[in-house]
Amino acid sequence: MVKKNNIVMLTAYDFGMAKILDESGVDIILVGDSLGNVVLGYENTLPVTVEDMIHHTKAVRRGIKKALLISDMPKKAFSNPISNAKKIMKEGGAQGLKIEGVRYLNIIKKLVKMKIPVMGHIGFTPQYIKEIGGYKIQGKSQNEKLKMIKEAKMLEDAGVFAIVIELTTEETAKEITAAVKIPTIGIGAGRFCNGQVVVTNDMLGLYEGHVPKFVKKYADLAPVIRAAVANFIKDVRIAPVAQ
Repeated sequence: MVKKNNIVMLTAYDFGMAKILDESGVDIILVGDSLGNVVLGYENTLPVTVEDMIHHTKAVRRGIKKALLISDMPKKAFSNPISNAKKIMKEGGAQGLKIEGVRYLNIIKKLVKMKIPVMGHIGFTPQYIKEIGGYKIQGKSQNEKLKMIKEAKMLEDAGVFAIVIELTTEETAKEITAAVKIPTIGIGAGRFCNGQVVVTNDMLGLYEGHVPKFVKKYADLAPVIRAAVANFIKDVRIAPVAQ
């Protein structure tokens, strides 16, 4: 489904950004439940609904011609996972779903059997931030590393086509990548994954909430936008008043 190395994945939540990313040559566009933070203004991803994901996935779908479109399964979807997975695929137009952790391994197996492509996600899993205790690097101890390698193999055996590895030590991500035959996509996991993903709003300097330290800013657009808006306000305020 995807090439093995140098996979480029970025997030999009609307038509305009999706079109730009697609035309720029991004391989995979993810409608992440990170939209809860960067678009909807929530403290974390937990309040994001299935309806939110469908709404934004539909918009992104309209902007894509070439890239693979993956949508997150938000935590609330697991109240009725099979039905909600079908809804996101059919109504949203996603071409695959990303599921965090290995808690829903049986669900993943069922979805794969139904020919719904699934991307796994291990390491730091934002949907379980309360259980994890905040933003913490995973895989630091030997036991944690071995546990994550085991989880990656479990996901591979369940039929996922790729695995996101988030916020782990570089060595752990390297060993996971060597242990599985499917592509790994890192986010804050170092150089040795088969691809990389970040939240586009973080990378462009558009989001001014919590931005992980590992994110490289390729632009700082928030001040540029503020300056443009300030100039517009100035032009309007000094314009002659209609009589």
